[in-house]
Amino acid sequence: MSLTTIANRYARALVDVTTERGQTFDVLADLDRFAALLKSYPALYDAFASPVIPQDRKRRVLSALLERMNPKQTSTNFLKLLLDHYRLHRLDAMLAAVRRELDLRAGVVTAEVTLARDAGEDEREQLQDRLRKATGKEVRMKIKSDPNIIGGVVVRIGSRIYDGSIRNQLSQLRQQLAEAKH
Repeated sequence: MSLTTIANRYARALVDVTTERGQTFDVLADLDRFAALLKSYPALYDAFASPVIPQDRKRRVLSALLERMNPKQTSTNFLKLLLDHYRLHRLDAMLAAVRRELDLRAGVVTAEVTLARDAGEDEREQLQDRLRKATGKEVRMKIKSDPNIIGGVVVRIGSRIYDGSIRNQLSQLRQQLAEAKH
């Protein structure tokens, strides 16, 4: 089973529990703090990832960290569950899955937008409005620039790619001209 599939299962369960308890954003903040701690201390991450270090020792370390952090009980339970199932070092994947699940339930999609140059605020708003109308959902945009697309825009929403770049149009034109010659 893939890490994404596993993370999605944990995410659905966690979002169910936190939504029911009205703790979603508090728990997410707790888990983000713990994930930042793991990133800040690579040795700590390595210890939780290591199959050589006994689980009871990892539990003691986790308990000591949680005592200092004082998170919600739901956050504590989730982190301990991940540790018990040898997945605490995969917390980043779990958090990404939680965010995807929250977005799914809220009707929000993420659009990865590539432009040839940086866009102004007006252009961003117009693009967001167009994407909102096209998808029928609220759109969170992640915008980057890539001068190689020459002009236009490339949008990726989930597994769908909408390529309205000049580079793509030129490529299609070249292909049509090559086919017309034969």
